[in-house]
Amino acid sequence: MISWEDVYKVIEAMVPLYFALILGYGSVKWWRIFTPEQCDAINRLVAYFTFPLFTFEFAAHIDPFQMNYRLIGADAISKVIIVVVLAFWAKFSSKEESYCWSITSFSLATLTNSLVVGVPLAKAMYGPNAVDLVVQLSVVQAIIWLTFLLFVLELRRTHTDFYSSSCESVVANNNNHNPNTNVNEQSEKDLEENNKVVLDTINKPSFLSLMKAVWLKLAVNPNVYACVIGITWAFVANRWHFQMPTIMDESITILSKAGTGTAMFSMGLFMALQKKIISCGTSLTIFGMVLRFIAGPAAMAIGSIAVGLHGDVLRVAIIQAAIPQSITSFIFAKEYGLHADVISTAVIFGMMVSLPVLVAYYAVLEFLH
Repeated sequence: MISWEDVYKVIEAMVPLYFALILGYGSVKWWRIFTPEQCDAINRLVAYFTFPLFTFEFAAHIDPFQMNYRLIGADAISKVIIVVVLAFWAKFSSKEESYCWSITSFSLATLTNSLVVGVPLAKAMYGPNAVDLVVQLSVVQAIIWLTFLLFVLELRRTHTDFYSSSCESVVANNNNHNPNTNVNEQSEKDLEENNKVVLDTINKPSFLSLMKAVWLKLAVNPNVYACVIGITWAFVANRWHFQMPTIMDESITILSKAGTGTAMFSMGLFMALQKKIISCGTSLTIFGMVLRFIAGPAAMAIGSIAVGLHGDVLRVAIIQAAIPQSITSFIFAKEYGLHADVISTAVIFGMMVSLPVLVAYYAVLEFLH
């Protein structure tokens, strides 16, 4: 049974995150140290330097030959379930922003902050073996699912850029062929109507051209390199028992240790620039909490049962799926301009309410045992 000492260990792991967040918030809201442009630059520092090195460090130090692949399979099934449900919803939804909300909903339902909250919690509940399982899922999340999120976000932005650039060129060309449009108000209205008709008939970019543009952008993104090189090193090092050179290890560690702290600091900056701390409103906050603490664990339970997990591994899998929101998902949401207010609220509010929720999951799973 989890003790008060174990609860304190979890709180002990979470409080430093809020310290970094409060510093970020205060540096803008109270002390006026950073401008909005400088806040964006700090977020890019996290997105392209500290987080990739943080990911590389964990990926490089895992043993891929000792992983619980049945657990990883259950995790994959759970995420595929979420993707399929969201894809159907987006396909048949009448809302124009349904695809964008599908991306955000995927983040809310599947991506967790396992290393910061999950590790101490798993150790308190089920011991050192549970910690290994949580770390394995965290590495897989960083290598596969965060990369998948990055791909989808880049696809969305690239598609938007294609359409925007086409619109600008068509309108400019149309205006050049109508040089006398400023003669009177009627001619201006005629031009506007003509532009609207032309824009409505613009062909969408071809699938191949869109994919080429996306992969070219991902090819220069350090987050992708961090995942690929990190897991490659893990396979080679564990197969032939190589040790990472100290100079290389220390060079990576010096920035990777700052990954989580700078991410929370950046979130504090973002919060300070909003009119409200909980900037997305009550309904979206509840929506995010339902996806995080109910939909995610439910999908994981289905995946776990499908592959035949049982005992403590099954319980760890379900509880791990109810861990608070991934901080990295906020960094990506902020960088790509997609519902950063919703994700930041999910991280902040989710971490506040997660402890009683996770203890409740623990109690129910022990009762069903």
